Amino acid sequence: MSEAEPHPDRNRRKLYGRRKGPKLSDRQKGLRQTLLGALAWKVGEEPFGQFPNTVKQLWLEVGFGAGEHLVSLAQQRPDVGLIGAEPYEMGMAKILTKLEETPLNTVRLFEGDGREILEGLPDASLSRFFLLFPDPWPKTRHHKRRFLQMEMLDLLAAKLVVGAELRFATDDKSYLPYALERLMAHPHFRWTATGQKDWKSRPEGWPPTRYEAKAIKGPPSFLRFVRGPA
Repeated sequence: MSEAEPHPDRNRRKLYGRRKGPKLSDRQKGLRQTLLGALAWKVGEEPFGQFPNTVKQLWLEVGFGAGEHLVSLAQQRPDVGLIGAEPYEMGMAKILTKLEETPLNTVRLFEGDGREILEGLPDASLSRFFLLFPDPWPKTRHHKRRFLQMEMLDLLAAKLVVGAELRFATDDKSYLPYALERLMAHPHFRWTATGQKDWKSRPEGWPPTRYEAKAIKGPPSFLRFVRGPA
């Protein structure tokens, strides 16, 4: 494919996947009415104004599952504002339970499509982006449902500062080459790996997730890409 030709993935847009799950407990319902409102990310508003003035960087995780990774990062890095997007109702309930038990004022939550957050952010405002173990949609006819599309990489390139890091993890053997093909084809992203150990083992400072620990589909792969200059 020549540089002048648009990648066929571009211009695909729809959110797939489940929103509802098991019935919430009374405690979880209460946290949705109270804590979620207090920590809600407000799309389109000035981003740093939604955090304490001690926050110097913004990081975004799309599809945080039960929130282990996001909460661990917030505990490690009080200088970072962590934004988490998760459309699955039970996933949001689980992270709210964690944040009730361990209050962290540097976390903001959005129950919906992470693309809405990205579109509402100013350009060059994010210092790190996480897409960890997203739904792989393994059937070829469903690949258009994957979050990682060329259109998304265009948007991410605009919102990430130069030198920012994009972190992607998967345990699906079909999603790994798919992701690498797109990331390496994009002119604004550079793979940091110098050998197999750089993507076959979780890097230092990368908190594990409960999904990763289950190893449902096999050993996971961990990709780190840097947002390069235009």
